[in-house]
Amino acid sequence: MTAFPIFVAAGEALTDMVVQDGAREQWLSKVGGSTWNVARTMARLEVPTAFAGAISTDVFGDALWHASDSARLDLRFLQRTSHAPLLAIVHRTDPPAYFFIGDDSADLHFDATLLPEGWRAHCKWAHFGGISLAREPLAGKLVALAEQLKRDGVRISYDPNYRLLMDQRYDATLRRMTELADVVKVSEEDLEGLFRTKDIDSAFATLRSWNPAATYLYTKGGDGASLHIGDDMWSLPAPKITVVDTVGAGDASIAALAWSMLHRSDATPLQHLQFAVAAGAAACMAQGASPPSLAQIEQLVTTLV
Repeated sequence: MTAFPIFVAAGEALTDMVVQDGAREQWLSKVGGSTWNVARTMARLEVPTAFAGAISTDVFGDALWHASDSARLDLRFLQRTSHAPLLAIVHRTDPPAYFFIGDDSADLHFDATLLPEGWRAHCKWAHFGGISLAREPLAGKLVALAEQLKRDGVRISYDPNYRLLMDQRYDATLRRMTELADVVKVSEEDLEGLFRTKDIDSAFATLRSWNPAATYLYTKGGDGASLHIGDDMWSLPAPKITVVDTVGAGDASIAALAWSMLHRSDATPLQHLQFAVAAGAAACMAQGASPPSLAQIEQLVTTLV
């Protein structure tokens, strides 16, 4: 492999340990991670893609490596280090409740200087987000990488994907990444958690004030989503589908929006939003984080026109 990816998602790949019974004695492990899921979705859409991050050298890391290979991600960007795996313990599923195990884990040892020489010249879009930006020293490395890519003229997308560890210590990172991003994806739950408020409209206005020039994808679950550019706003309801689960829906929607903006420069904002909403819905039609295909997304788009 000699060609470089044009899309790179940088952050965390982890293992979800999901409880299977009320006594909490049976657990199912699943490969996952917000930024990793975005990379897999973009690769499913036939874009040369890499996930830039570090994983362990044990059985959990092996599973992530093989899944990355199966997803046709550029494995030159996936680093392996002999530290513990990052685990997300999902001890309740409805509503979800979880905590992370990852003190000095492999993801924190990602080193951007070890990425293939010359890759930045070929990168057109980079995605950041998830808990990787709330875990030092990884967070600082990723913000620095985003700043470098921004100077290079690479488009940046950012999905904070709120989790409980994003408290006041995350505020400066939230603002800086919003300032750097060309596209920001956020949900109602994100805004409530990140700004620690029930005044969601005010939180969204504050977020947008940090970077008025950015495009904002505001997802609202079963109520659809809206796209905000300057003073203009486009809104769509969610397609009528049978929901299997919602895991990975937000990751699919931001990946699809990036795909549409990369490949359809003549499309209208509403057409970009249709593609993103359809992708998020398509991801809900299969179990787990299942990146939708281009055909699946396009079929659902027809129901939104």
